[in-house]
Amino acid sequence: MSKSKLEYIWLDGYQPTQSLRSKTKIVADFSGELKDCPQWCFDGSSTEQAEGGSSDCLLEPVAIIPDPDRRNAFLVMCEVLNPDGTPHESNGRATIEDDDNDFWFGFEQEYFLWDTETNRPPGFPVGGYPEPQGPYYCSVGAKNAYCRELVEEHLDLCLEAGLNVEGINAEVAAGQWEFQIFSKGAKEAGDQIWLARYLLERVGEKYGLAIEYHPKPMGATDWNGSGMHANFSNSTLRECGDKAVYDKICQAFEPRVKEHIAVYGADNDQRLTGDHETQRIDEFSYGVSDRGASIRIPVGTVTSGWKGWLEDRRPASNADPYKVAAEIIKTVKTA
Repeated sequence: MSKSKLEYIWLDGYQPTQSLRSKTKIVADFSGELKDCPQWCFDGSSTEQAEGGSSDCLLEPVAIIPDPDRRNAFLVMCEVLNPDGTPHESNGRATIEDDDNDFWFGFEQEYFLWDTETNRPPGFPVGGYPEPQGPYYCSVGAKNAYCRELVEEHLDLCLEAGLNVEGINAEVAAGQWEFQIFSKGAKEAGDQIWLARYLLERVGEKYGLAIEYHPKPMGATDWNGSGMHANFSNSTLRECGDKAVYDKICQAFEPRVKEHIAVYGADNDQRLTGDHETQRIDEFSYGVSDRGASIRIPVGTVTSGWKGWLEDRRPASNADPYKVAAEIIKTVKTA
């Protein structure tokens, strides 16, 4: 009898930013298919998702990939349900209205590596700052690129697990990096970002570095914050060939600024200041190739005859991709 390790992964109920949780289930003669992952439960009173007197929450498997770092193991992404089987209030995935997978998403996940002993990113000396930002973006060499070995290992693990990572790069600040994931279907895109985040956290454990998703971890300094830019399209955007349609969809976002910002990540006001390639958090704009706009129309969309996608640059690095996708879909459908 063979035995497999199933790592059940879910989001807790902490506010304003949820965290990943996981625990391992051992099963015999596992097929490797999602349909054979049993529903499980956990103590919600320990994760801010239930009271102690009625603490059981359910884990409903929704995605599975091989665990690239352990033998006979799989990573199982789960939704959290109430005991009666309804979605828990912390379950952002259940809010996505995209049953036909017409919406495609490409998330650009930025993050800082974080030295827990110095409480600063690698490359930041204790009590001071490195050279001003500029040479770190897409940098090469030990003077400007920090912890590449960790980042490359994470990339290899994601690819081995079958996640659709489309690239990585060093970002504008020292110790800041980015990976990009694309998926056809909003729920799958969210699943893949969360699974990639899980693998990144685990690689960080190995190297003794934390992953910092705060959108402005260096505070009010002249260092870029971290975002999770959301590139998105549906069949209309991919096929219309009409600038007026793009204008109409972009303009539909303006009256819903508050609804979007509400799910675009905690402390995002520290990042969306109008500086460092951002639009102010209380304003809205869009434009072709404009990285200071709320929504950027990529130049490739224009040169393709207005057939392509849009990029919402406002989501913070700590945002829940499920909730970001759900809000974008709601707005586009109102246009």
